[in-house]
Amino acid sequence: MKDAFLLVYRNMKERKARSALTVLGIMVGIGAVIALMSVGYGMQESITGQLVEMADVIMVMPMRMELGSIGAFGSFTDRDQEAVRRIGGIKDAVAMRGEMEEVEYKGEKFMVHVIGTDPKDVGALFGAIVKPEEGRYSKANDHKTCTIGYSIANDYFDDEIGVNDRLTINGSKFRVVGVLEKQGGFRSETDSEIYVTARDSVSILDNEDISEIFVRVRNIGEAEEIATEIEERIDDNHKLDDFTSAMTMGSAIEQMESIFGILQAVLIAIASISLIVAAMGIMNTILMSVMERTHEIGVMKAIGAKNRNILFLFLLEAGVVSAIGGVCGCIFGVIGAHAISFGIHTAFDVEIAAIVKPEVLLGAVVVAMLVGILSGLYPARKASKMSPVEAVRYE
Repeated sequence: MKDAFLLVYRNMKERKARSALTVLGIMVGIGAVIALMSVGYGMQESITGQLVEMADVIMVMPMRMELGSIGAFGSFTDRDQEAVRRIGGIKDAVAMRGEMEEVEYKGEKFMVHVIGTDPKDVGALFGAIVKPEEGRYSKANDHKTCTIGYSIANDYFDDEIGVNDRLTINGSKFRVVGVLEKQGGFRSETDSEIYVTARDSVSILDNEDISEIFVRVRNIGEAEEIATEIEERIDDNHKLDDFTSAMTMGSAIEQMESIFGILQAVLIAIASISLIVAAMGIMNTILMSVMERTHEIGVMKAIGAKNRNILFLFLLEAGVVSAIGGVCGCIFGVIGAHAISFGIHTAFDVEIAAIVKPEVLLGAVVVAMLVGILSGLYPARKASKMSPVEAVRYE
């Protein structure tokens, strides 16, 4: 075994450029797979982590909605909200009225999602997750006041909006009493919304329809059962089938994980193309090595080397080259993952950690070695089948 490794080392040392290029091919392929998988895991963790924080929440919407498809729209009534509140196990049921409205500030106009809800329900709506960065939430006795998302305050208009500034919403003047902290990720919609009291929303939205009911349950384990009961009760109120969609955060997490699983598979398939190219490089390297060392193979066979010894020698060379490439690829992939994470944060101001899992690194090295050995199998078999007499005579 020691002699075999010495022969492999000598051959790689004599053909440094070729060996280096082969290692580089494996390194790029493995590095690409690790970098993309690590960023994918980071993205999944970022989004599902935020969903887990809202594990006691059920989003009730007047439509049949699944991720990727939305059915017919509609609206709820106060009767629907009361029916939901009467269901056992529900802690809070918050009615939300929301529409896209024209918002004006210092002559600039944008269409913004305006949401109306009772001030007493703000704690149930946001909990401890969303807090004002500046100012406060609207109070029950406030008139024509609003709390705005971070992006509304800082990104939409040329001039930043602060507490006590005035906005015009659908022709009505509103005073800003609070600016929410930046959320991003799954809660990024909050950054681009304006919140007013339910009383004010009726006047500016010009209707009393409820667009969504935000439910918090007492026992997270009962969320799925309660969601089903909510759908049945509201459907009965409207005498319609599949009118209501009650989505728990648990089901949302499952759907998101399914989507991320598909995304990871696609990314790995794309990155694996470079591994296929690297495999061709290994095969070419070992074939060239066999041709250049034909005379040496003949001499080894003449002095007693068996076919399996020759086969093992060339497979060992392929395995060593690919193992080195795999280890270098792991290092390259970790650096690449953190570079991509930093680039996303710099370009889009979105925090996505690069999550590098040890099992992924170990698997990458194993895959690299398997690719190398399988790629070197044909050249190694060709070398082992050579006739000793013909090989010794070869020049």
